[in-house]
Amino acid sequence: MKVLKSLLLLLLLSTLIAGVAPAEDYDEEPIAYSRRPADDAVARLQRRIAAGEVTLTWDDRHGWLPSLLKQLDIPVSSQVLVFSKTSLQREFIAPDRPRALYFNDEVYIGTVQHSEVIEIASTDPRQGTMFYVGNNRRSGMKTERQTHECLQCHDSNAFTGGVPGLMMRSVFPGQDGRPILTAGSHVTDHRSPLPQRWGGWFVTGTTGTLGHLGNQIFSENITPEHADPLRGAGRTSLVGLLDTDPYLTPHSDVVALLVLGHQVQMHNLLTRASYEGRRALRDDLVMNEALGRPLDFRSDTFRRRIASVGEALLRFLLYADEASLTGTVRGTSTFAADFQAHGPRDTQGRSLRDLDLERRLLKHPLSHLIYSQSFDALPPPIHAYVLERLLTVLTATVTDDRYNRLTLADRRAVLEILVATKPGLPPGFATALR
Repeated sequence: MKVLKSLLLLLLLSTLIAGVAPAEDYDEEPIAYSRRPADDAVARLQRRIAAGEVTLTWDDRHGWLPSLLKQLDIPVSSQVLVFSKTSLQREFIAPDRPRALYFNDEVYIGTVQHSEVIEIASTDPRQGTMFYVGNNRRSGMKTERQTHECLQCHDSNAFTGGVPGLMMRSVFPGQDGRPILTAGSHVTDHRSPLPQRWGGWFVTGTTGTLGHLGNQIFSENITPEHADPLRGAGRTSLVGLLDTDPYLTPHSDVVALLVLGHQVQMHNLLTRASYEGRRALRDDLVMNEALGRPLDFRSDTFRRRIASVGEALLRFLLYADEASLTGTVRGTSTFAADFQAHGPRDTQGRSLRDLDLERRLLKHPLSHLIYSQSFDALPPPIHAYVLERLLTVLTATVTDDRYNRLTLADRRAVLEILVATKPGLPPGFATALR
């Protein structure tokens, strides 16, 4: 045992002395991604169905999808349509037969016409994104968790940060929906310039003076600098591009796409913070035991690891690097109203889900996922670090260059809303308002 500890100590010293965590398999402890039972919305629904508490209803046009959306509280207005062949079901996807995606704060569902598969991604508060495949057959809805096949795409340092996660890509699709590889692609989140977003997606709604790459088919010799972001912009209907009758709605709402872009990367960062926090705690414990230090001793390396992942999470929570909007963004479905109606409000009627859609996505720039179980379940050192830094930023009387997009009025409003609507905050948040 002493020899094993010594070897492990040498390994940790060689990789952590500069404050950099080693790459690890998340199927190993302390994560054990595929070996731990899932505790996400889909897993809970499965248990309720098995117990006879819930029954899904078959729809002759759309199969189990409408009932599944209802049971998981996913609004139909969240529908967005992607026609690039960039998913597990690419053989069924085409510009005239796009994949439909639906989502809420925790769950993402994808379906394709003529396919008997429903793709589901659901967020476990500790383990991150869980993947499921459901059978969309009248004989019965069976949903199985996937721990390997889905991760061939949904685990990438470039796209998901090296954790099981989601990605929203913007590509240059050819006539059949295949990405034109020579033209490259972009990962889309709230930091992406609007003219680079949504290649391979249908988009309904207006985006002010900025265009986007949606609603377009490209020639095989296209180069990014020659793409015209205004060519497919400003469409309030998909008539002439697509027969939307087989879908639950005729929309692929631009506001839903904006929220989706933020949310998928936010979930990835929450998962990464959770994993890194648990690994840092494990590594410090091993070092403390090997060096005979108190078990609760926290090394400089530990603090650097927590600060690194915590600061990245905080910047994304606060939309610190958000690409600006220019002009009014308007969707075509009820998604904007549905999204804003969902969250808690303070005594002045304000919510972190209030949309701006002229200069930026939100009126009060702090992610709605701060209310999520994933945020609350972060390892204590990460959770404490992010909240401490958040309070520092929100109460700063001098603008921090790293967060200079936030005006003093923004900071005060976010602080007031947060104190009024999120239980369990450290006492310093309420004290700061006195």
